Amino acid sequence: MGFLNNLKPAFWDQRKLGGAAYRSLFDFRRTWYAAVFVTSAVVLAPLIFMAVMDYRATRHDVESEILLTTSRLVSNIRRTISYFFDERRCALDFIVNDNNFRMDYRPEHLEAVLENLKKSFGGFVDLGLIDPQGIQRVYAGPYHLTGKDYSNQEWFKQVVKHGAFISDAFSGFRHIPHIVMAVKYRYNGGSFGVLRATLDTENFVNLLSNLEIDGHGDAFMINHEGVLQTPTQSHGKVLQRISLPIPKDAPETRVFEWVSANGTPLVIGYRYITDTPFILMVVKNKPELLKAWDDTRKELIGFLLISAAFILFVILWGATYLVNRIFQSDQKLIVTLHQIEYTNKMASIGRLAAGVAHEINNPLAIINEKAGLMKDLFTFKEEYKQNEMLMGLVDSILNSVTRCGRITKRLLGFARHMDVSIQTVNVNDIIREVLGFLNKEAEYRSIQISIDISDDIPDIETDAGRLQQVILNIINNAFAAMDNNGHLQVKAGMADPENIALTISDDGCGIPESDIKRVFEPFFSTKTGTGGTGLGLSITYGLVEQLGGTIDVTSEVNRGTTFSITLPLAIEEKEMKNSCVYS
Repeated sequence: MGFLNNLKPAFWDQRKLGGAAYRSLFDFRRTWYAAVFVTSAVVLAPLIFMAVMDYRATRHDVESEILLTTSRLVSNIRRTISYFFDERRCALDFIVNDNNFRMDYRPEHLEAVLENLKKSFGGFVDLGLIDPQGIQRVYAGPYHLTGKDYSNQEWFKQVVKHGAFISDAFSGFRHIPHIVMAVKYRYNGGSFGVLRATLDTENFVNLLSNLEIDGHGDAFMINHEGVLQTPTQSHGKVLQRISLPIPKDAPETRVFEWVSANGTPLVIGYRYITDTPFILMVVKNKPELLKAWDDTRKELIGFLLISAAFILFVILWGATYLVNRIFQSDQKLIVTLHQIEYTNKMASIGRLAAGVAHEINNPLAIINEKAGLMKDLFTFKEEYKQNEMLMGLVDSILNSVTRCGRITKRLLGFARHMDVSIQTVNVNDIIREVLGFLNKEAEYRSIQISIDISDDIPDIETDAGRLQQVILNIINNAFAAMDNNGHLQVKAGMADPENIALTISDDGCGIPESDIKRVFEPFFSTKTGTGGTGLGLSITYGLVEQLGGTIDVTSEVNRGTTFSITLPLAIEEKEMKNSCVYS
């Protein structure tokens, strides 16, 4: 909490003084907001802009690299598969163009050729020689296919028309996915025949399945109708229709992005394999490809957030510090102006009191003289001298004149104390003089005042007017805190050989613990809105410091408050002149 309080501006909870003569020229909250937001915008906006631009550029580069890598992978696999088919087709072309190759090959000769093909290339299942009518005349392989009629098969029509043909994968009567590769050849007499070979898909299935593709990738082949020719990990089984779109025909490798039915972003690379019905496809999971980048992105965002938080902390601290300094200077100015106003007001009241006391003293002197003369005259005549009622009236007049004289003497003494002057004063007299002004209010509210002043207190060298003002301010606060029938106790004694201790206690409402440290702050008041300005105790604190002393307060809610003042026995006049204005 203490750390957070250091960031909280001192002026945040400052109460406005209704009707105050001097007010701040600044809106400190607005100034603080402007400093924080403008500085934050100037500092953070470029940082965030550069981070966003760098993020977009880096992500674009990463995505471009993913597409380029996928394109290279598809091209490399396509070359391998094309080589697989070209190699076997060239082997068949070599066989049919051999001078020893004839249509009337015996099965054992064709089986020898098949064995040589299996040893040299692999992937061949059987061989067959087919005449122009589509009848398989010679067959070498594990099945009984001699004499089988292929004249109505589409592949036979294509090979007769184009000279060579590679079929897509189909199960046929074997119920095993396989591919037919056939070549047409001519022999003596102008007739032709067809050499038909069956290839299993195991070789290039193994080729595709053994590939290590990043991003949980999958490589497979489909035909032009979208039927799977090889197994896949998550896109269907062989001879099933693929759930992905069939790529458009293109002479080069293409890569595009797609979103699957379950919402997963995919990167799809494909290539049509020339002279075959196959389309090679490589499918990658884009989130998996970007996982490493996402981890880096999180680290970058975390670094950005930490940097922004640190920058904001510095901005908040700097703005708070600077605006607090302005606020403190402004408060000192306002307090000084209030102190000057308060001092002038008290001086005016003192001069007015001196004038009133002087004007009252003259008629009082006349009344006292005439009443004394009347008493002397009554004394010479026995008839009046023996009249107790008449003599009592005269004595009452004289007593009232004496009482009025004491009151005017206090007023004159209070007026003289308005000027800065160090003199020898009796603490007992100062306390009783101040209480003399408040006796009527105490009697009216039934407040009991007890005075306990030690006899060993010597006269002290201090400013009587300021000491009188300190005591008056504290007792006024005590009266404001107490209800009727309250109790006020004033004690004075020696704190040590060089200082006296003065305590003023009441049994009023008390001060909450949260406010006890702020009671001497300028403008802090629990009576704001009901006449309090928050300057009384602040001025009192300054006056005590001017007198060379210290002041402390202890309080308990609903139990009362005690102000403890320590004053030196003597204070230099030079110090008083240098501290005549509270700061």
